[in-house]
Amino acid sequence: MSRLNIVVPVKRVIDYAVKPRINAAKSAIETSGVKFSMNPFCEIAVEEAVRLRERHQGVVESITAVTAGYSKAQDILRPALALGADKAALIETPEITESNGLKLEPLAVAKLLRAYVERSGANMVIMGKQAIDDDSNQTGQMLAGLLGWSQATNASAVVFDPATSTVSVTREVDGGAETLSTSLPIVITTDLRLNQPRYTKLPDIMKAKKKKIETTTPADLGVDISPRLTIELLADPPKRVGGAKVESVDALVSKLKELGAI
Repeated sequence: MSRLNIVVPVKRVIDYAVKPRINAAKSAIETSGVKFSMNPFCEIAVEEAVRLRERHQGVVESITAVTAGYSKAQDILRPALALGADKAALIETPEITESNGLKLEPLAVAKLLRAYVERSGANMVIMGKQAIDDDSNQTGQMLAGLLGWSQATNASAVVFDPATSTVSVTREVDGGAETLSTSLPIVITTDLRLNQPRYTKLPDIMKAKKKKIETTTPADLGVDISPRLTIELLADPPKRVGGAKVESVDALVSKLKELGAI
């Protein structure tokens, strides 16, 4: 019988209820005085790891939540512990400021995670399919490629068979649903329909505050996180112009020609 050692990467993002604002330099999103929380897709990933442990008693050896960022990023590790993760780790990076130009890009994060996963001995990674701040939807696929593992993205259902060490993942596609079956090790990225994360109980929150968080750095993992991309300009999309009604098909055709649409 195969046992699972699960790593769940999580990300600190601007809370989904906060409307993002572009900073004065038009180079990044304003983060000063803004509420942050765990990326919703990551929360779903933590919940799914905990549910796997509940469904397969004695099969899941450990669930480790890991994040990359400066010291405040550990704020989201406590909620992950309260949800049911056994351990938490922070890959600590310098704080991102306008002057240092540092930005953790998906490839850099994937390299950090590969190094951490290989060191931890994990055989399953469950992570959000994307973060709501940049919507890249790249890190999970890059991580699977770097590790040489199987991958199943946009999961809406996950079934593990300990006897055969196989994982079946159902994912939504344009034509309906597709089910993939593969063996361990695997990287799974979660969709919104996979589950509804539980509400954390006060005793669990208090216990999470006392748990020790492992800290490492990109240098410890032998990873260069220097950005490869430069943001030249960040701007709000233009405001939409209101539509107009026309009286007939001929008027519609004339209007479309006037706009150069036909």
